[in-house]
Amino acid sequence: MKIKKNDTIVVITGKDKGTQGKVERVYPKSSKLLVPTLNKYKKSMKKSESNPQGGIVEIARPLKLSNVMLVCPKCKKPARTGYELVDGKKYRVCKKCNKRI
Repeated sequence: MKIKKNDTIVVITGKDKGTQGKVERVYPKSSKLLVPTLNKYKKSMKKSESNPQGGIVEIARPLKLSNVMLVCPKCKKPARTGYELVDGKKYRVCKKCNKRI
């Protein structure tokens, strides 16, 4: 996966198009990622000890990897990423500015 935890991403399709956020968790098997400020849905909850009030709660759901793009920390623009091998180590590279991420 070319996107990892703590990367800044921008949504390119869907209801949150154009918004940025920081990745909190990545699910590589299902190729999804969780950004706590994006893709919010409302869910009704029963009363419980952890939620004594009950009612409607907003929950962030995972986004598909194909709907987001990595924001390069150097050029601050959404860009595709590639890989570069140097001395047996693999580095991610921004395709716009050709700098390591």
